[in-house]
Amino acid sequence: MALDHQFVLSLASCQLSTLCSCVCDCQSSCVCVNSRLFIHKQVSSFYRWKNYWIRGVLSLAMIFGFFLIIYMGPITLILVVMSVQIKCFQEIITIGYRVYHSYELPWFRTLSWYFLICVNYFFYGETVADYFGALVQREEPLQFLARYHRFISFALYLAGFCMFVLSLVKKHYRLQFYMFAWTHVTLLIVVTQSHLVIQNLFEGMIWFIVPISIVICNDIMAYLFGFFFGRTPLIKLSPKKTWEGFIGGFFSTVVFGFILAYLLSQFQYFVCPVGYNSETNSFTIECEPSDIFVMQEYTLPAAIQNTLRWKTVNLYPFQIHSIFLSSFGSLIGPFGGFFASGFKRAFKIKDFANTIPGHGGIMDRFDCQYLMATFTHVYIASFIRYMVFTHMLHGCRLKWNCHYWLFL
Repeated sequence: MALDHQFVLSLASCQLSTLCSCVCDCQSSCVCVNSRLFIHKQVSSFYRWKNYWIRGVLSLAMIFGFFLIIYMGPITLILVVMSVQIKCFQEIITIGYRVYHSYELPWFRTLSWYFLICVNYFFYGETVADYFGALVQREEPLQFLARYHRFISFALYLAGFCMFVLSLVKKHYRLQFYMFAWTHVTLLIVVTQSHLVIQNLFEGMIWFIVPISIVICNDIMAYLFGFFFGRTPLIKLSPKKTWEGFIGGFFSTVVFGFILAYLLSQFQYFVCPVGYNSETNSFTIECEPSDIFVMQEYTLPAAIQNTLRWKTVNLYPFQIHSIFLSSFGSLIGPFGGFFASGFKRAFKIKDFANTIPGHGGIMDRFDCQYLMATFTHVYIASFIRYMVFTHMLHGCRLKWNCHYWLFL
């Protein structure tokens, strides 16, 4: 299609305020399109794809790093969790520091970090006493710390409390109490849930890997489904989230979790609780796998038997548990992200930080992870430990009955 003088004249006749580009067909008829809208769409498309590639490359890098950390073992995982916790705490405290213009508050940052140390001492001191009992009994200073752990923790916190009261300044009373509450809520959200992540890890690395992988999978698949098929907005707090991404992420995550559970359930390294060998001063991951990691045969419902012509199926019980974990991670887990979005909108910020290009801060990546870790911990305590306890109790009753009849 050739451009003629009439095309140029028609283009020049368009007003400068509404620049138009004219597209001519073979009959020299023109259709005027608003060039501002056209350019805006092109630029938006460019940045959309650019952001897609940045997020994609960095997501792959983070996934590779996750595999590397798993390979390096439990001690590395614990150190990474604690590092992430410290960074998340720093990001949230920094937001409060900037939003409330807390630059003139005496001792604010010092006290915030002091309380972080106190709470970590309390939680991880309990963990050391619970899981490293042999080491504690061997070292006399550790015996003293373990025996008076809660009193020491309380004394440390009380010292921080008194320092806060002494730091109160007349013209900053209200702001200082705002930041005192801000610090404690941050500790509750970040440190408490980081502690639960480590508790899950000691139950077996599978309870650490699967929940985290489920959230990662859901985040990626929801983004991809939303990017290519998204049309219907999901929630006003996150305008880019769509129903198509939410639903696609759900089904993809359930399938992914089911397959991952099958793969990991075959290896002692992943299913055995993490222990400590006092003789070698190293972590041990050896055990007789519990029943939920032993392949079992299940009878299918009649409707499925008639449809698939299968009567039974062999599964690891953990695969069934993975369906519940995946369902929570894909249906409820995103609400952790929505909560974070509401928080950021309330304080008019785009991201918690700029640590990861295309992703924001560390807290932007772990808002859903903390909610998932809490659910996993509650799930283990409510269903897994209860099942193990019931099984042990049943075994004890059988033994008692045997001894009873032998005695008679």
